Amino acid sequence: MSKISLTLIQTFYQVARHGSFSGAARELNLSYQSAANHVRRLEQLLKGKLIDSEQGAKRIALTPRGRALYNLLHPELDIMLERLTKLIENQRSSLRVGMPQAIFFYLFPRVLKRFREQFPDMEFSVYERDTVLAELVKNGSLDVCISERYFGDPVVPQRLLGSYRLSLVYPREWGAAPDPKDIARWAEDKPFITYEPGQTLRNLALDFLERGGASVQPVISTSGSSSVKRCVEEGLGFSIIPSWCVSPEDVTIETVPITGLPEVRVYFGNAGFLQKHPNVQQLFEDCRRELVGTVLEPPRGEEPLA
Repeated sequence: MSKISLTLIQTFYQVARHGSFSGAARELNLSYQSAANHVRRLEQLLKGKLIDSEQGAKRIALTPRGRALYNLLHPELDIMLERLTKLIENQRSSLRVGMPQAIFFYLFPRVLKRFREQFPDMEFSVYERDTVLAELVKNGSLDVCISERYFGDPVVPQRLLGSYRLSLVYPREWGAAPDPKDIARWAEDKPFITYEPGQTLRNLALDFLERGGASVQPVISTSGSSSVKRCVEEGLGFSIIPSWCVSPEDVTIETVPITGLPEVRVYFGNAGFLQKHPNVQQLFEDCRRELVGTVLEPPRGEEPLA
């Protein structure tokens, strides 16, 4: 028989405990469908029905086999999970966080400053990438990720922090700035500096320029906004980067806010079992306090935090 994962057992246990898939889904931060799929998979592995539920019914009923399994698990599973949680919390002397290089370089030091006031003895390890963050959280290599991608994965629950806009940047020696609606035509045949293939901001920039009729081919691709911006400062080409990367002190480049692109959303995600961990919750609150309303636009319908 195939190995039965703790995830399937825990989902069944919560469904039986709450008497519904929806109650278990809320408890475990899963979708209703994921909770139902977990139980069906466990039934397949055990080769027997554990739960009776009619289409559209709000409550479920345990089969005799399901009742026997639930009684076997209760209360030992609760005790085991509580002990495991305490062990993880007591042993966690570092917090491993992944995020795009630009977010760490330009924005995150102010978050770290506030966070370290609360946890001065904790090591903060940062993995600066845009891609594969969800996979790294799922396989246990990261605890938290800050991403411009929405994964839609219940194993890595995400909360929206806010959003930001993009700007065209180019060497000041190139002359007058183009009208925002003419950027694509202006960009034709000019050297384009951007991010590595697969990164969110590269895809958005190429879609925007090509939608406007421009034929652009990157001449330099790099991993982060600080490197992209440095190449622009040296006169190597133009780029499209987050607006907050440019400051009044950047006297060698011109910047033009782009209104024809949607705002880029920024999400805070973490391993599901750390959702209520005090360090993770503190980091989320610090991100909101330091970034939302100052750098990031707040989620629609919410006011900036004081």
